[in-house]
Amino acid sequence: MRTAGGRSLWAATAGSVVDTFDWTLYALLVPYFSGQLVAPGAAGTLVSYSGFAVGFLARPLGSVLLGRFGDRQGRRALMLLSMVVLAAGSLALAALPTAGRFGVGSVALLVLVRILQGLVAGADNSTVAAYVTETAPPGRRMLYSGIAYGGVILGTMLCYLALAGLLAYFGPQGLREGGWRVGFAVGGLLGSAAALVRCWAAESPEFLAFARSGRQRGGRADARSWHPVRRNATAVFLMTAGLTSGYYLTITYLPEYVRHTGGAADALSTTAMVAPLLILLVMMAATGALADRVGARPVFRVGLLLTALATVPAYAAVGAGRLPPWIAATLVLACLAGPLATANVFFARLFPVPIRVVAMGLPLTLSVALFGGTFPLLAEALADAGRVRLAPWVATAAAVLSLAATRLVREPDQAHTDRDRTPAS
Repeated sequence: MRTAGGRSLWAATAGSVVDTFDWTLYALLVPYFSGQLVAPGAAGTLVSYSGFAVGFLARPLGSVLLGRFGDRQGRRALMLLSMVVLAAGSLALAALPTAGRFGVGSVALLVLVRILQGLVAGADNSTVAAYVTETAPPGRRMLYSGIAYGGVILGTMLCYLALAGLLAYFGPQGLREGGWRVGFAVGGLLGSAAALVRCWAAESPEFLAFARSGRQRGGRADARSWHPVRRNATAVFLMTAGLTSGYYLTITYLPEYVRHTGGAADALSTTAMVAPLLILLVMMAATGALADRVGARPVFRVGLLLTALATVPAYAAVGAGRLPPWIAATLVLACLAGPLATANVFFARLFPVPIRVVAMGLPLTLSVALFGGTFPLLAEALADAGRVRLAPWVATAAAVLSLAATRLVREPDQAHTDRDRTPAS
């Protein structure tokens, strides 16, 4: 990891950790800070959760506005900008005045910070994917993809552990009375550290080579057919649906599913989720290495097929009390490991260098917002209608849709310019 590729991988992974940590921590801390920053009771909680939703809605816009910056000025510059804004946003949340002191102004500031964080987060994921694609050593791109996306899993683990630590130190009441600020401050410090790591990373050689050749040809080096770009963008949108639905079902909604099907609300504790996430990290590295040998698309397809076959039986067993929830989580996440590990580089390599960040980022963030951000809401609506057991079927249908969408993929000529191409099948 001391090579240039290794430093690039550290820079990409550190940012993914911070992005996920900040995003997840906000959702977990809503019950604790909403009473001070917005208003006590359900109304304050609802408004605070709207800040989470607004951040999701801002992501597709950020993938276009800031993605263009990344495609024109460089991957490193946008990755550094995103970390600075995320860190500053977390520190700002830690210092926000209470509603009792600032009135509705505290709510406005809360929403503004979340919009800014959503804008940069929307561009960061696709920028990281492009950066890893362009800096990973030949023959190890999918392994690096799995490790870099593993930062998302690690960030989730750290977030839950941080919440457990805050509750142990402050207690629930102390957390409501201001201890939540410490959580956001930790996120700000982590973001600052990640920004320093990204300062030391070099720009993508592939981007620099294109930038030089593009200027020499008057900036018209990216003239090419838009048909494969539109086709691949549609494929990315649909292929993301199964990943994000299955992931959000397991990571965010499983405890509620257990409660609605008659299990104990605390059956899936924070510590119980550590084991499935650790196994997922190992599986992502292993399937990434496998994809370097056999190709991304076969690994992606097999993972989606296994997810479609395993999700409903696993959740049915949980609902019947025959399978511990953490084992079900481990099973579903293990099936998703291959698609999650390969998605970054597999998707990024479908688009030419000059539009890679935007062309991948827009369909990706739209799909995450539509299929992932709304999945807990849809599942809860099904629960209210007495149909919560349909939620795994929805995730299974999304996996089947994503599996079918892999047939839409058409690799552009630039994906074959080196020996380390992604096999088509």
